[in-house]
Amino acid sequence: MLLRYAVCFSLLISATFATTAHAVTVGREQDITDLKLGQRVQVDDGTCPAGQVKEVRGAKMTDKGVARTATCVPRFGPKTK
Repeated sequence: MLLRYAVCFSLLISATFATTAHAVTVGREQDITDLKLGQRVQVDDGTCPAGQVKEVRGAKMTDKGVARTATCVPRFGPKTK
């Protein structure tokens, strides 16, 4: 019985991580309308070197909302529009 609960719990945790790991890709940083704390959005605007894409993250909460940070990260897979 305990093993069944442990298996169900581990499946629930792995499903949660699988759905949150997928990053959204947009063409311009202005297209990001509602960035949440901890959310990652890839921006394919050509500002990073070849083979990389800009990743904008919701870094911390401020009085005016979520503060953003941007870094260039390796691009995985083919270029998307």
